[in-house]
Amino acid sequence: MKLLFRNILVYIDSSESAMIAAMHAILIAKETDAKLTALYVVDTKSVGDLLKARIFVDAEKDLYEEDLKGDAQRYLRQVSRLAERKGFEIETETLSGSVSHEVRDYIKSHDVDLLVLGGIRDIRSRRDEMLSESDRLLRTASCPVLLVRDDSDIWESFEEE
Repeated sequence: MKLLFRNILVYIDSSESAMIAAMHAILIAKETDAKLTALYVVDTKSVGDLLKARIFVDAEKDLYEEDLKGDAQRYLRQVSRLAERKGFEIETETLSGSVSHEVRDYIKSHDVDLLVLGGIRDIRSRRDEMLSESDRLLRTASCPVLLVRDDSDIWESFEEE
């Protein structure tokens, strides 16, 4: 029997909904015996846009990017610990650039057959919608996408299993 999912990617950002998505992805990957990768993209495109708009100066840009890289490592360590608690091995990867481009390129180059995303935050305006990376990924990914709504019950069920 062909496995439904062999290669799952969970996109991690600095939100609680991304952690909830990671827990779901871990449980799915464990159940289906799929490879799971957690990917964090340091959004250097947005940082560059802030520099062009003169919101940042060069020195601030570099410091901010270093902070973002530190955030990436911290969140990916947290996801790795969640997987370890389930006795499951997960790969982690950090990329830099435009979030939507980096994730789409990763999906294509690594034959990802399921992308797991945390819930999309409330969109208050058309501008918010245009800037939402998760929304953009949901609409443009070349593989099936599982959108995980914020689910406080996952914490309990994750602990029980």
